[in-house]
Amino acid sequence: MDDSKTLQKLRKYLEGRVGKAIIDYNMIEDGDTVLVCISGGKDSYTLLTMLLALQRRAPIRFQLIAMNLDQKQPGFPADVLPRYLAELGVEFRIVEADTYSIVRKKIPEGKTTCSLCSRLRRGIIYRTAKELGANKIALGHHRDDMVHTLFLNLLFGGKLKAMPPKLVTDDKAHVVIRPLAYCSEKDISRFARGMKFPIIPCNLCGSQANLQRQKIREMMEDWDHRYPGRTESVFTAMQNIVPSHLADNSRFDFRGLTLATPVDEGDIAFDPPEISASSGGSVPIGLQVPISNDNVIVEPLGRVNSTVRPSQPMR
Repeated sequence: MDDSKTLQKLRKYLEGRVGKAIIDYNMIEDGDTVLVCISGGKDSYTLLTMLLALQRRAPIRFQLIAMNLDQKQPGFPADVLPRYLAELGVEFRIVEADTYSIVRKKIPEGKTTCSLCSRLRRGIIYRTAKELGANKIALGHHRDDMVHTLFLNLLFGGKLKAMPPKLVTDDKAHVVIRPLAYCSEKDISRFARGMKFPIIPCNLCGSQANLQRQKIREMMEDWDHRYPGRTESVFTAMQNIVPSHLADNSRFDFRGLTLATPVDEGDIAFDPPEISASSGGSVPIGLQVPISNDNVIVEPLGRVNSTVRPSQPMR
């Protein structure tokens, strides 16, 4: 482990973000038994490290049980996680289930196996949680995963739906929590490198990566590169939903809307703020500001300088 001040500062920051997510969404309560799913990747190692640190100083008592599913993928180093978890001193369970062979039989060669593999893995995790008496299941998805899922559902599924920080399983037996909900992948990657976790590659199955998710990842990386803070902004939007300004009749009674209906923000949501285009200031997202009877076309991302020529895209 690297004991540098930078690493310790990052550790404290991540612990703070995880602690805040747990409090905000009431993820862990007194007396809980939490099954922490460990894959051998940077996210799950970080998740376990954060939860152990918070467990030591939390004002409540809860039990942590680490679990790894050995899916019998070719080349999987079965000794790595048992050795690491034993050295850590945490209670753990290694579950062996040859889901790899099942997936290979069911999915044609060249097709992505991720969906079926995920369903099989989820069933085994739920069964193990029940066997161990765990009422909570902690997964290592982080903020970026949640944002990417939002866009996956939006662009490919036609649904405004993301990955929630907390949910109840379909069988109503467990609560699934994502304590890394407020943590960025970039910070997690830095922490994992500093901690020198024994990372197990995630491509041992040989399946193609989820191409749609990869496209979303590339899109967000591009946005964040050109306009820093886009992922944070989208995640903030996920926490600030205004149903009256969407179009879902099941979430807001548009048919029954009258002058007497209370509506959040009303039409002021579309009012542009007062801004002087000649001041050299910045133009908020998506505004068209009149300059010399022409319109400035603003690319719908980030903040741009308002002193460019009218009718030219600002970049």
